[in-house]
Amino acid sequence: MRVAFYAPLKPPDHPVPSGDRQVARALLAALRTAGHQTSLATRFRSFDAHGDVARQTRLRQLGGRLAQRLIGRFRRGGTRPDVWFTYHLYHKAPDWIGPVVSRALQIPYVVAEASLAGKQRDGPWAPGHAGALAAIEAADAMLFLNPVDIAAIRRVRGPGAIDELLPPFLDLAAFCGAAASRPPVAPERRARVQLVTVAMMRPGAKLASYRLLAAALAQISPLPWDLVVVGDGPARAEVEAAFAGFAPQRVRFVGALPSAEVAAQLCSSDLFLWPAIDEAFGMAFIEAQACRLPVVGGHSDGVAAVVDAGRSGLLVPLGDAEAFAAATQRLIVDAPMRQRMGNDAAAYASARHDLPAAAARIDALLRRVIAAHAPVDPADPHRVALR
Repeated sequence: MRVAFYAPLKPPDHPVPSGDRQVARALLAALRTAGHQTSLATRFRSFDAHGDVARQTRLRQLGGRLAQRLIGRFRRGGTRPDVWFTYHLYHKAPDWIGPVVSRALQIPYVVAEASLAGKQRDGPWAPGHAGALAAIEAADAMLFLNPVDIAAIRRVRGPGAIDELLPPFLDLAAFCGAAASRPPVAPERRARVQLVTVAMMRPGAKLASYRLLAAALAQISPLPWDLVVVGDGPARAEVEAAFAGFAPQRVRFVGALPSAEVAAQLCSSDLFLWPAIDEAFGMAFIEAQACRLPVVGGHSDGVAAVVDAGRSGLLVPLGDAEAFAAATQRLIVDAPMRQRMGNDAAAYASARHDLPAAAARIDALLRRVIAAHAPVDPADPHRVALR
């Protein structure tokens, strides 16, 4: 199939790395792995961070004009898509384009990851909420990456909709390969446990998670650990200030790294930590587990969807620095438990969150929605005419 792909929050080729960009790229990789031809329909960002009604109105109007331009281009150019596929829409980044184009071209409209916040219906994001709601209602099929979104959206879409849960995933080949070739721990490293975290440094929830991590580690400072911090961003100064109480050699900031270097850093570590305050699910948890690392994280429905709690890692109440410190201490002092959980983490990530499994699930859903959407073959009214 020809798939027109769109990410209203951030296009997959955006220069600033983020989990959202990472998932968009993973979805494109899955579609291609399944044999589909993908094209980026538009780089238009519908994102409004501040609840500016006038801005949302302008974005809706611009989106409408872009939709008409795309309709004309698809009709003229002979590259008409078979499916429109939108990744991640919500009240701050609704899809003003996909439903219009899909309806005009009479093709299925598929959405992966949408959320609906009822409290925004009459708030400063009311236009964005209305746009997200309209897109959710228009979708021929919905893929849920975060289970926390399911209940609210299914109330809108009803029991007969084509909706499926797709566990978050990545192309883990590089991470699994790095883990398989992981060298034995050097003797001089055996006395100390290397902790690692991977996250962007932004104000808000990311900074709050870094601050909680620093507070938790301060409670277990006498234990033999060192921490490597992978990440960068506008809040780097504040993040470094949170860890200023530790000796410089104990906390090492290595900045943002390419994926291959992230994998190498994970595979040279012993334990992954991230408090995950207000985190959708946290793709770094998947990467760490693929590298045979047990994890400690804050518990939310999203994080629990990518960590097998008690088997591949330990999850604690969100925002609880004392519980986070206790879980980290448990895995620092118990090396056999770390090794057992690390082995289980690699098996879990490979079985549930790797690219091939996701590609097969997405392909099956697309074929199902195409079959449901396709016209009946006039030569045989009982047979669907598939493209």
